[in-house]
Amino acid sequence: MANFNKISVAKDARTELHDKLGLTGAEISVNNLPAGAGVPFVHYHKKNEEIYFVTSGKGQAVIDGETVDLATGDWLRVAPKAKRQFSAAADEGISFICIQVRENSLEEYTADDAIVEQ
Repeated sequence: MANFNKISVAKDARTELHDKLGLTGAEISVNNLPAGAGVPFVHYHKKNEEIYFVTSGKGQAVIDGETVDLATGDWLRVAPKAKRQFSAAADEGISFICIQVRENSLEEYTADDAIVEQ
């Protein structure tokens, strides 16, 4: 297993994968909010954008004062300086994955970075 790591993630409120997987270029967290719950703080970043994927449920994000409804299957990109806060709907929980990476750091996409062996 020198070139890969594998784990399973429980339904904890939040699991950060940087230590568990030995990540070196991204932070990924798995988040689960029960119905009516919300992240208790507003935050933003100095350098990192965040990409969110809603895996189940529904809720809202408030980004720079604007409310964005979220539901299963939605993807959302938030710029570093945008102030954000997330919550579940009153009648349904929400689960989402957050991928945090340095803004403007992607140098090559998959097709240009991959080496295909025949």
